[in-house]
Amino acid sequence: MTGRFAAVAAGLMMAAAGVCQAQEAAPAASLDVELNALAPSQKGCMMTFVALNKLPAAINKVSFELAFFNDKNAVDRITVLDFRDLPQGKKRVRQFDMPNVKCESVTRILINDTPVCDGPVAGECMKALVTRSQISVPFEG
Repeated sequence: MTGRFAAVAAGLMMAAAGVCQAQEAAPAASLDVELNALAPSQKGCMMTFVALNKLPAAINKVSFELAFFNDKNAVDRITVLDFRDLPQGKKRVRQFDMPNVKCESVTRILINDTPVCDGPVAGECMKALVTRSQISVPFEG
């Protein structure tokens, strides 16, 4: 009996360890938004973002309230950008031409809020937000 009990216990411990490893390896649900580029335009500054919805549901419509900081670390302006739909598991590029904004004067961008997040559970877009920047301008959420 002792030998069988030890074998069963060892098997259970190995199975439990496998479950723990699988849970650790499972990707976390997130809404990834990357600041990809800032480029001068005729109107002001063309901002390019790449978004990837890793949430368990498609996003039918999402908008982000962004705060733009200047070289004095002061908020220069706050605006809401409509990222439209973000299908689950798909990358989407969104560009916004910001009138009267000089790209070189933008020193930091902060996602302040998600006023519209249609699809996921309420509050999930902001809670699951992961930001990064491919350029020298910090992008925070």
